[in-house]
Amino acid sequence: MLNNKNILITGGAGFIGSHVVRTFVNKYPDYNIFNLDCLTYAGNLENLKDIENASNYKFLNGDITNEKYIKEIFNSYKFEGVIHLAAESHVDRSIVDPLSFAKTNVLGTMVLLNAFKNVWSNNWQGKRFYHVSTDEVYGSLGETGLFTENSLYDPNSPYSASKASSDHFVRAYGETYQLPYVISNCSNNYGPNHFPEKLIPLFINNILNGKKLPVYGDGNYTRDWLYVEDHAVAIDLIFHKGLNHETYNIGGFNEWKNIDLVKLLCLQMDQKLGNTPGTSDKLITFIKDRPGHDLRYAIDASKINQSLGWTPSVTFEEGLSKTIDWYFNNKEWLENVTSGDYQNYYKSHYK
Repeated sequence: MLNNKNILITGGAGFIGSHVVRTFVNKYPDYNIFNLDCLTYAGNLENLKDIENASNYKFLNGDITNEKYIKEIFNSYKFEGVIHLAAESHVDRSIVDPLSFAKTNVLGTMVLLNAFKNVWSNNWQGKRFYHVSTDEVYGSLGETGLFTENSLYDPNSPYSASKASSDHFVRAYGETYQLPYVISNCSNNYGPNHFPEKLIPLFINNILNGKKLPVYGDGNYTRDWLYVEDHAVAIDLIFHKGLNHETYNIGGFNEWKNIDLVKLLCLQMDQKLGNTPGTSDKLITFIKDRPGHDLRYAIDASKINQSLGWTPSVTFEEGLSKTIDWYFNNKEWLENVTSGDYQNYYKSHYK
């Protein structure tokens, strides 16, 4: 357990980060939760409207690559714990602009590590740096097998290479400076507040608007899907009860081929919209595959299950249904985030 309770969560206005911030603000009223986010296109303060006025919550608008600013806030608030989620995370964007991924994911992580190290100067009792990573650092699986915490790194995209590099730097700071860290590598997340560039929210939005559903290649790429609220619970457990210098893989025990997932999504959407079965399937369009597309990811989450007692709370079918319902009930959020109007929310509330 941490000594004091000033906790910095980076990327807290993003998809996963906002769920983690909400979990900590609501569950730990004695903690002071600081949400650091530079509010790029995927950072949205509307995700946190329900807790923005909480007495134990403070928003910090800043960039993790800004060394001067990061040093200032660490010196001011003396964060005992850091949960580092801020990252460029969309593979397609990394193919177009790999340098921005190296800057944010590698340099940004190093800036945070340096600030954390310099503030505490080896006074590590009760301190923790939690780095949230991805299963994509392990590369691609064949038709069988699972990624474990001991799987070799074999990244195939600029995104996964940048995350792999940041993982290595976290471990290097642990070995060189005895910095107390934990790392988790998670599978594909889905759920409420997901920016509609990723598969599930994109296809929900496209079906609502009668647009085509672009499926890469033959659609047989396989992913393990993790409901975002279950991920937030796992992060809470690892942060408080995980062992220093350990890695924990978090998976949803939900392996789906992309085409099967899309067909299930179409089926549930048609049911909820009152469409004739098969209506949304007609929107499926197979497109040219992207470069470096990994065939299959699948996580062995037995370590976190056995050592910390974590297990997913929902099946994929249940989680997908809950996700669709959220988007149906939050069409204004979806319209704002796709139009960019959500930036006005930030300006009116924090500037």
